[in-house]
Amino acid sequence: MEYSPIYQNLHFVSSSHVRNKLFVFCIMLSLWVYMIYCCVGYCSTMPSLMVGTASSKHSQHLETVDPNRTQPRLQNEGDLESEHQEDPLDSLDPLFGASSRDVLNNESDLDSRGGEDWDEIRSEQRTLDNNVVSSLFNESGPVESKKLPQAIIIGVKKGGTRALLEFLRVHPDIRAVGAEPHFFDRNYDKGLEWYRDRMPETQEGQITMEKTPSYYVTKDVPARIHTMSPDTRLIVVVRDPVTRAISDYTQTRSKKPDIPSFESLAFKNRTTGLIDTSWSAVQIGMYAKHLERWLQYFPKDQLLFISGERLISDPAGEMTRVQDFLGLRRVVGHKHFHFNPAKGFPCLKRPEGNSKPHCLGKTKGRIHPNIDPEVVQKLRNFYQPFNRRFYQMTGHDFGWGSWS
Repeated sequence: MEYSPIYQNLHFVSSSHVRNKLFVFCIMLSLWVYMIYCCVGYCSTMPSLMVGTASSKHSQHLETVDPNRTQPRLQNEGDLESEHQEDPLDSLDPLFGASSRDVLNNESDLDSRGGEDWDEIRSEQRTLDNNVVSSLFNESGPVESKKLPQAIIIGVKKGGTRALLEFLRVHPDIRAVGAEPHFFDRNYDKGLEWYRDRMPETQEGQITMEKTPSYYVTKDVPARIHTMSPDTRLIVVVRDPVTRAISDYTQTRSKKPDIPSFESLAFKNRTTGLIDTSWSAVQIGMYAKHLERWLQYFPKDQLLFISGERLISDPAGEMTRVQDFLGLRRVVGHKHFHFNPAKGFPCLKRPEGNSKPHCLGKTKGRIHPNIDPEVVQKLRNFYQPFNRRFYQMTGHDFGWGSWS
């Protein structure tokens, strides 16, 4: 039996059509398998890519600072125990070379660990992670890196440093670490890279800051900061030294209720009225003696002295001085503050909206104990020459008490 030519042609056309379909199907299947393989491979590499990106950014911004330093020695000018010194300012240098007496390590306050600001630190870390992710998809975005601080709040304890730091963090051109690093007084042997790693990441044009109030009264710190950068801007928040000492004692008593009375700690001899300047709560308030060391390394125009009292009564005014000192736009002003009568100090608020003002934590604004007025007056008399000298050195009268 023979096939007709027509049947043979139909059979050829049908076979060719099936082969074409199979060929297209195989190609499409191969493409889908390849796309799935690529997607799986890309997802598996994402975590290592993020870590590598962050690490590479850090390694690109290492700075080399000579750790060697020199320190001029301060002269011993007399014996504190003598009650017949003509100038009480000249009889206290030996105390500053020795450890101060204290009933508790006062620097273990929540401020030293950041206290309530650990939530903000975690928020900063989340922001960092988000920036790393966004940089993967937007290579033209702003570059961030960790830098050594260009400005430091160096003191004083119980002067209002935490409030000032929180006010400054509102400014978009300020990035500040919440916890106190204590690098220049406790962790200096860990090196500048350890210190840099404590700092938040900043963009070009932003200022990196930190605050550690014990720097102002620690002997070696001025030389160490100068070695890091002689151009560092320094901010000191000071308040009436008598009120500051009582606040210091109040903080200590909140942790250790069985400590001796303020009066017994403040005097070596209550009858003669001899003040015990080895007690750190008293020693910190001798601002002029501490400032002498700083002026050996930094010109006066690199230090800004903020009034702790005016930081409460006029926070916007003091913030204007700080922003000008740091060369910043005047962003933080009256609209950012709301006075809290219960706590006795201003709280931060958002200029827009009706959100609740943000106040400092419960460790701030403690009620002070009642101190014998005679003790308070003797302390005021003791601080008078130090205050007078401090006013002369800073060119600013802070109005702490009066004398004839």
